[in-house]
Amino acid sequence: MPRYFFDIRDDGDVYPDEEGLDLADLRAAKVEAANTLAGIARDAGHSGGDNDVAIEVRSDDGLVFHAAFVLHRSKQ
Repeated sequence: MPRYFFDIRDDGDVYPDEEGLDLADLRAAKVEAANTLAGIARDAGHSGGDNDVAIEVRSDDGLVFHAAFVLHRSKQ
């Protein structure tokens, strides 16, 4: 089973995943990234500010993909 690492970038700060997760395949890694971003989106709804968060998913071979959550509120 491949190991995937989910590094989080939040407004310029990087939080590397040192442990990773053993997942069945790339699809499982995409689901994990989407679920993590959904949790971040729920929390962002309570913060009241703008959020730019990305998850960079990598394996031992390097970057596999990245997913992002961007929330910019209008100035109304």
